[in-house]
Order: sequence, then C-alpha cells, then structure tokens
Amino acid sequence: MYNKEPSIEILGREQDAYRGYADIAKVLQKKMKNNRKTVIVIECYPAVRQQEIIVGLKAYLQLLTVIDVEAAALNTVEMNHKVERFLTDDRVFGYMSPLHIEELYDLQKLAMLREQVEAVTEGIVILIGFGASLAYTGDMLVYADLTRWEIQLRYRSKEFGNWLAYNEDEDMLRKYKRGYFYEWRMADRLKRSLFKQIDYYLDTNKQNDPKLVSWEAILDGMEQITRRPFRLVPYFDPGVWGGNWLQEKLSLPPKEHPYAWGFDGVPEENSLYLDFGPIQMEMPAINLVFLQPKALLGERVYARFGAEFPIRFDFLDTIGGQPLSLQVHPTTDYIQTRFGMSYTQDESYYILDAMPDAEVYLGLKEGVVPEQMLEDLRIAERGDSPFPTSKYVNVFSAKKHDHFLIPAGTIHSSGSGCMVLEISATPYIFTFKLWDWDRLGLDGKPRPVHIKHGAEVIQWDRTTAWVEQELIGQVEQVTEGGGWREERTGLHEYEFIETRRFWFSEPVLHVGNGSVQMLNLVEGDEAVVESPDGMFDPFVVHYAETFIIPASIERYVIRPGGTSTGQTLAIIKAFVKG
Repeated sequence: MYNKEPSIEILGREQDAYRGYADIAKVLQKKMKNNRKTVIVIECYPAVRQQEIIVGLKAYLQLLTVIDVEAAALNTVEMNHKVERFLTDDRVFGYMSPLHIEELYDLQKLAMLREQVEAVTEGIVILIGFGASLAYTGDMLVYADLTRWEIQLRYRSKEFGNWLAYNEDEDMLRKYKRGYFYEWRMADRLKRSLFKQIDYYLDTNKQNDPKLVSWEAILDGMEQITRRPFRLVPYFDPGVWGGNWLQEKLSLPPKEHPYAWGFDGVPEENSLYLDFGPIQMEMPAINLVFLQPKALLGERVYARFGAEFPIRFDFLDTIGGQPLSLQVHPTTDYIQTRFGMSYTQDESYYILDAMPDAEVYLGLKEGVVPEQMLEDLRIAERGDSPFPTSKYVNVFSAKKHDHFLIPAGTIHSSGSGCMVLEISATPYIFTFKLWDWDRLGLDGKPRPVHIKHGAEVIQWDRTTAWVEQELIGQVEQVTEGGGWREERTGLHEYEFIETRRFWFSEPVLHVGNGSVQMLNLVEGDEAVVESPDGMFDPFVVHYAETFIIPASIERYVIRPGGTSTGQTLAIIKAFVKG
C-alpha cells in the first residue's frame, strides 16, 4: 500500500522538540537574561502566519513587546519598481531575480527599530517578520518556516498574497510566478545566510499547531538522513486533464476534479516529516539540500549544480482523462538567456501503466514546414480552427514499462490513457504550451500558451526517423546475475541524467557512483532496501513510491519483500552521469 505520509525518525533528539505555544513559551522564557530583558528575533519565511505566532505567545509571556520589522520595508510601489523587470508582463514566466532582502528595506527605518528595541528596559522583546534578522542581533534567533506546497494552498485560498504585495485576489499563476522567480529565491538566500546563527526552528505549517525544535537537533537530524534511504512527503493536485489512476491505485481522497499530478520526488516542492519522539514536524525538503549538499548529492554533483537537487520524479495521470497540452521545453541556451536559469528541463516519460489505446506524442513528422505549422498554431490560439496535431506530430502507441526520452526542444505530450512517471531535470515550470486542445483551466480561464517562446526552441530536425532511432525503445542490457538483470533505458546523450532499470527476484547489490540516486518501484508490491554493512535499518518501499539514496551510501541491497517475495520486481533508478 502506497504510503502517503512517510516519516523519518530522528534518533536521540526527543528532548529537543516542543509542541504548542504553551511549551514554546516556556522554552523562550528560560532564555531570559537575569530576568530583565531578552530580545528574540523571529525570522519568517514569506506566508508564515505571523499574527498567529504573536497571539499564541502573548497568551503565555508576560511583559512582552512585539515589533513588526516589516514596517521598515519599502512600500509596495517602491518594491514593485525594484522587482518588475524580473517579473515581466507574462502570466507565467519571469526572470530569476538576484535581489537580496537588504535591498527591500529602508536603512533609516531599520535604525529607528533598533532604537525602539534599546528603549525597552525589561521583559521580552520580539522582532518578527520576513527580514527581522536585519533589524537586530538578539539574544535568540528563531526561524519560522513552512513548505512550498502550504504556501501555494494559502495563495489559492486567498489567505495570503505575495510578500507585501497585497495581491490576495490576483491570478494564482501570477502569484506563483512572483514567488518562484523573486520571493522564494530571496527568502532562501536569507535562510541560508542564517544557518550559523539560528537557535530554534519553528514549524508553522499547521494552523495553531506549532512545533519548535532546537537548531542543533535539526542539524543532527539532517546528518542522520544522509546516512539512510528516505522518502519525501507526496502531494497530489487536480488538473483539467486529470485521470483516475492516482485516486484508485494510491487510495487518494475523492476531489471535485480528477487528480492530474502527483509530486513525490521534487525536493524543492516536497517536504519531510521528521519524528522527534512523539512530536512530528514538517519542513521543506530543500532545507536538507541546503544543509547537507555534499553528503546528499555527492561531491561531483554538488560541484556541478551547487546546493540544488537536479533530478525530479513526478506522476502525470491521463488514464480516464485527457491528453496533456502539446508542449516543448526550452533549450539550455534559451533558458539561460531568457530566464536566468543555469540548466533546462530535459525529461522522459516512463509509462508506469497504460490503457490498451494509450498514446504519446513525440517529435515532428518528416517534411514539416516550420512556418506553416506555426501559423496553424496561431490560428488555433485565436480559436479560429483546432490545431491539426496528427498532421505535424508523431503519435506512438504506449504500453506499460515503455520509456520515451524527451531532450529539451522536442515537441511532446502524453495522450489519454497513460500513467506517466516523469523523470526529468528539476526546472519544472518551463513548459511552453503550443496547443491545449481548446480547453479552459479549472479556474475557468484559458490556459496560457507560449507559441512565441516555443518557436524559438523547437528543434525542427527531430523528425520521425530521428525520434524512432534516438528516443524510443532505447533499452540495452548492461549486466545480469542470479535472479536479476540491469538495463539501461536512457536518457538521451543530450541529457545529464542516466536511468537504469533492474528486474529482480533475488537480492541485488547496488553500488554508489558519486551521485545521489532517485528510484521508484515500478513493478511489484513491496521491496526492502538493506545495508550490507549495517549503516541503516531495513527500509521498505511499495509500488509507485519514489525514494532517495544519498550519495554517502556507497553500497545497498534491494530485495523483494512481504507478499512480493519470490516474485519478479522492477525498479527504475536515476542519477547524474559521471
């Protein structure tokens, strides 16, 4: 049974975790200096419920002075003027902002806040906000955090807009864009700069249910995770083309609209559940990447990508649903020059399951005239006539365990009837939709298409013969042993990710290769990952679960487990090529 709430036990740190404002207040009070005056800085990620924290602590702390540091930030007009060139007029795409939080604050106003702190002679002074650490070096620094998915949910509910933008009612795509290209980048820079100063980490994901953990325990926990296999906390999202496979096979709760996406292998978006004894806290998985990049990613991968997780696994469900948009991803040169990204979204479709009539669109037909095709796309965009997809784009039948390779610049789409495990590079929002089958999004608005961008990156020479030779059926046996065999399934030589598939009915020894490895059990009910030298406890994975093997694990064994014992299973493994 697919585990929708995987958690990681952090050993030996139960005493370092606290739950609820009453217990958190007790911890903060213990830090009072000579029972006179203590300054506590609560640095917040954007979209943290700051007012909840203030109200929660005020109920238990006496002589409390609260200072809203964001009052010293630039006003909205000034802020928008600084960031508008990075956001552009496009509904979806911007340019990666290099801004730091210091550039969005008024130095004179910060100085006035410091004077205000100095004027207090006794009790607890709390400075709170995104940028609070700029105002004062207090006696204690608490970092209040939340996950990327929770931020999106607060955007959608209109509880929050972007930081000091007062745009709660704005289009969700534009709010996400402002977060992705500007706000979250700036917040992550600030967070990383504070790693040597934080005293406590505050999980604010669940309303009125805060968890406080000592920073020493967080650091220890991150190190523990890099010595074992682990899973991220998945989440699932409805979409206009969604199917029924995810809901039925993974026992997801019914939604008004069918699930289209499943994210269980995207550290920038997913989270981690950490168990400190009876207290479970949630934190963004990207924190692990920031804090343990070498042990997690490997020295070679870290040297190439920095503290960024370059591999991404996710689900695309069109079984009983509709096709994805016809789309293309930017080339490396285009994504660097137009969006400020260092690498692009190369990807592949691994067919986890399929209906008998399942299809994948991939590459162009022979003899396509670029300008004629682009004109037909423009006509379709205007709504004058549907785009004749089959006239221009190859359509291939798809069956379970097929693997279609999609280097950037290749036109593609999953047709209906496919359950896709998408294996790709991480910059996942850079999809140029060319044709969306004349449909509206769940918000009732036309889903944006980007024919102008697409025209700049479509590789017109990737036609039928090349696609069949280079991108389909690229399976070759690498090696085999008693009860197992290893196959190379891709990716294409243009892509930096390598994938290997293992079929096994007996235990298989896997050897590290200097890269973090991301895997998914694509056949069979249950497998067990074990350490031949006792480095970690046995780790159980179930069908369709994505899991991560840190680079620091040099050897591990995978065998059939539970009801799958004696059966033939399969896993797909992805890593960065050497």
